[in-house]
Amino acid sequence: MAWRGHLSKNIKELRFLMCQTSPASSSAREFVEKNYKELKTLNPKLPILIRECSGVEPQLWARYDLGVEKGIKLEGMTEPQISKVLEDMVKAGEAFKA
Repeated sequence: MAWRGHLSKNIKELRFLMCQTSPASSSAREFVEKNYKELKTLNPKLPILIRECSGVEPQLWARYDLGVEKGIKLEGMTEPQISKVLEDMVKAGEAFKA
């Protein structure tokens, strides 16, 4: 999982959107609870934003170089699937490097 230490090389900002209580956001909340500390420790200067709003659909957004943003809906995904989506976003960020 070496890619976790390279988030800040390819991504300028990471945002998790989720509901505090809905079952649809449960795996997103679980992912953040289990992985936030490690991701932040490995990428201390990368803004990792957690946005909670009642009834919102769980999503993961990445902002890359040149202001390009990419969002993925997380509803129905498991924690390992969310991890894979994040890994794919990190790899996709190489295409947006200035």
